[in-house]
Amino acid sequence: MPLVSVVVPTYNRAETLPRAIDSALAQTVDDLEVVVVDDGSTDGTGEVLEGYGTDRVRTISHETNHGANVARNTGIEHADGEYVAFLDSDDEWRPTKLERQLELVEGRSEEWVAAYCDFTVETPGSTGPLLSLAATLLAVADDDRRMEGGEELLGDILADNVHPGAGSTLLVRTDVVREIGGFDEELERFQDPEIVVRILGEGKIAYVDEPLVVRYDTGNPSAELVERASRQYLAAYEEDVDRLEAEGYEIRGSHELVIAKHYFADGKPLRGLAHLRAASVSPRHYPGVAWTAGTGLRRRPLALVAVVLSVVAIAALGRSIRPS
Repeated sequence: MPLVSVVVPTYNRAETLPRAIDSALAQTVDDLEVVVVDDGSTDGTGEVLEGYGTDRVRTISHETNHGANVARNTGIEHADGEYVAFLDSDDEWRPTKLERQLELVEGRSEEWVAAYCDFTVETPGSTGPLLSLAATLLAVADDDRRMEGGEELLGDILADNVHPGAGSTLLVRTDVVREIGGFDEELERFQDPEIVVRILGEGKIAYVDEPLVVRYDTGNPSAELVERASRQYLAAYEEDVDRLEAEGYEIRGSHELVIAKHYFADGKPLRGLAHLRAASVSPRHYPGVAWTAGTGLRRRPLALVAVVLSVVAIAALGRSIRPS
């Protein structure tokens, strides 16, 4: 039995899949298997996988596309390792990623059942380096934010203040992830923090403060999808949200900010502003709002108005997310 099963869900990513698989095979932890779940690809992914003539890489194929969460759960079902680690097929691991996570989890008591790590963001194109730097900086939580522990993390995770990025950063005990039922197959977004919320019901999660994952920006979901998934996600934890907001967390307001930024990025400034008015905004969010509003310029010139109105609206609101 391998120590770690690396689950790689993929759909029509024949170009980037080898980078992901190779980064898993290049880990300083040798005792692993790579379980690739081909979720109905039609682009030559099968030929790519045939090129891996090693028993360390296994392929499970879906006849039709079912979505990434279903594919991840198929991988969990077929995993033979003591731990499962997830890697999206367009992302990449640094060589010591698994080693650093295993050191933390196995060096602590049994109540520590999982670990995640920091990451960087890469954006293709001539302006990629600048956009990558901006995306990485905007994804970083406050320096004084609690990043590891047990259920005390729940408020910050639900408020989207801490980003576990489970799809490519998470290592978790196989028995634990099976006990909680894997990924929520109904969620179209927020599946990464949602599974961590349920893991926290089983034990503690550790954090490696090193960027050991490279996440590649290959496109964003529509704002409408993000809004729909946010409502679904928060409704599933309504009692926790009510309790934590009573304790001072700005959970619903934080999600309104996330939705607003997606509408700005989609070049829909009026809808973005409608959500921004209901959002929890502090000065640390100003650059993120301005940046996402600016990206909307590529879609609709009217998004320029969003940049100006966003700053005015933020200044008028003047409300901040309150830490625990």
